[in-house]
Amino acid sequence: MSCKMPMDSSGFVLLADFVPQIVQEIRYYSTYNFIGDRIDGYEEPIALLTKEAARALKNVSNEMVVQGYRLKIYDAYRPVSAVNQFKLWGIEDQDTRMKPYFYPDIEKQDLFKKGYIASRSSHSRGSTVDLTLIDMKTGKELDMGSPFDLFSEKSHPDYRGITDEQFENRMTLQRAMVRNGFDTLDCEWWHFTLKDEPYPDTYFEFPVSAGYLRGW
Repeated sequence: MSCKMPMDSSGFVLLADFVPQIVQEIRYYSTYNFIGDRIDGYEEPIALLTKEAARALKNVSNEMVVQGYRLKIYDAYRPVSAVNQFKLWGIEDQDTRMKPYFYPDIEKQDLFKKGYIASRSSHSRGSTVDLTLIDMKTGKELDMGSPFDLFSEKSHPDYRGITDEQFENRMTLQRAMVRNGFDTLDCEWWHFTLKDEPYPDTYFEFPVSAGYLRGW
């Protein structure tokens, strides 16, 4: 695997250029996330990924479209600055205003211990994506039994305290992702990382910005 500098975005693409059918709701650009503020490094509400991960996700999208679903992206490449903000918030910040929405059953200080927030994120290596499925007939997200970024046992992919339909919805997404070269995460049904990621040892720092990617 080649090694790159943390500010070198040349191996990355705009995901929408590769997979035009996707819907993007980049939560860390918005204030509707577990901190409650826009997150550092998210300069635009767009998804960036390595070329290899984008190609694999295109295959997933093609499969899902045939079945009547579109991919909805919550997060993709995440700059190191964003992860650092998460860490500072977890250690120093007493703000818990978003607790009822994202971690109602867990104390804030336990989010790192239980693996819901990582001190070094695979997202920063550029080949990890958070996503769900949208029913093309209704335009609505499939019911996965828990919302994105709910830090709870309910969000574990193998959690069975949900309906059969909700579990099967999770498995529909998971099977397509795994079939196309992605690994799962044991505590988040929405989180997948490309198995053969091109930069397994590089944590990138450039911002989420189309202009930066294109050298404007």
